[in-house]
Amino acid sequence: MQILPAIDIFEQKAVRLFKGDYAQMTVYGTPLDIASSFVEKGASYIHLVDLEGARAGDSSNFETVASVISSVNIPCEIGGGIRNINTVEKYANVGADRIILGTSAVSDKAFLKEAIREYGSKIAVGVDARDGIVSISGWTEQSGIPTLDFIGEMLSLGVKTIICTDISKDGALSGTNTELYKQILSKYDLNLIASGGVTTIDDVRELRECGAYGAILGKAIYNGNIDLVEAIAVGEGNK
Repeated sequence: MQILPAIDIFEQKAVRLFKGDYAQMTVYGTPLDIASSFVEKGASYIHLVDLEGARAGDSSNFETVASVISSVNIPCEIGGGIRNINTVEKYANVGADRIILGTSAVSDKAFLKEAIREYGSKIAVGVDARDGIVSISGWTEQSGIPTLDFIGEMLSLGVKTIICTDISKDGALSGTNTELYKQILSKYDLNLIASGGVTTIDDVRELRECGAYGAILGKAIYNGNIDLVEAIAVGEGNK
């Protein structure tokens, strides 16, 4: 299982939200410094999110994201505010390995299909769930679409990788929703990256054992609850 340390970007700074609440934000430093520290600890992949973009539907932090991607020697994926093919192309051109569509995958199927047609497996879909329903617009609105139904639709359109976040767990350090991921994996064949609430090394181990393709680690590594080096070893099955 791949471990993906996360960098959420707001106003060119690396931050973490509590349960998706922009009013409860902690600043940790510059994205480039954080990314460099992840590389030093052995990370093989970095998960980047433009939080302003996610809320506003633009690429507010494009230059910051591009500088991280160009400065580290490992693949990066990016999500947040990617709602047209020009933005996908911009991120692909600066070297993003995976480009995550969220709100646009719900609201603009024509764009989603175009992105898959043009960029194939580089396109992933972020499924942000709150109480079993997909949230959109930077977690500020409910779509009314059941999480499992939406994942099935995405797979039918050719999406291979789903990043699934349980918003109620995100940033809360209360454990991950392993049952949700087991439910998804029992129903569908996909690359499932789990996100939200990964709090202890046992959470990492549980996700590996339930068959997750990857796990995104955020606040737990910033606060020292999880050692990134150890998490990578557990993800690889070496601990």
